[in-house]
Amino acid sequence: MKRPVVLSVSIAFASCALLFPVISQARNTQGLQASNSANNSAAKREAMQMVPAQVSLVKALDAKKITSGQQFQATLGKAIHLKNGPELPRGTKLIGTVTTDKMQAEGTSRLALRFTRAKLKNGKVLPVKATIVGIFPPAFNSYDYYSDLSDPATNVWTSKTLQIDQIGALSGIDLHSNIASRASGVLVSQKKDDMKLKAGSRLDLAIAPSKGSQSMSGGA
Repeated sequence: MKRPVVLSVSIAFASCALLFPVISQARNTQGLQASNSANNSAAKREAMQMVPAQVSLVKALDAKKITSGQQFQATLGKAIHLKNGPELPRGTKLIGTVTTDKMQAEGTSRLALRFTRAKLKNGKVLPVKATIVGIFPPAFNSYDYYSDLSDPATNVWTSKTLQIDQIGALSGIDLHSNIASRASGVLVSQKKDDMKLKAGSRLDLAIAPSKGSQSMSGGA
């Protein structure tokens, strides 16, 4: 009479063993969905604080010559007013660094850029958060630091756009960016170290003051 009991216990034990991985997998899936939802909500809130802007690179960026941590600058072509922040006049310099980011897409050569500060003509520096939403070749043969970048096209970003995948942004170069990412954008090329942004290249941005940012004096 004991055998059926032992058999029932064994079956119950086996059933639990099979059920636990399913439950664990379900919990992991639910946790991932919750995390993605939270990140998406945070990105939406962040996007609501951003405004469109257009800048042009002061100097060329060459993947063969630059290293992670190296600084670069771009010049604001048209005045913008930051939400809950000051106005950035035409000619304001945006300062960024070459960095790395886990969002980088597959490709042979990758270049992650991150804008972190806006330097006004009076020397004050404002920490900013910026996302690259478009990249285009120089509009003119000769680079004008304070050229009006509103022509021939405008920045079409809206606060409902949280991710950008601009395939063929430049010759052989794709742009990938996400509002939730620390990096402003990642450029990807299928050719090894064959990535160069010319001086005067136009970058369309979504930009906002960093959380808790305050104007500072000085800084390169």
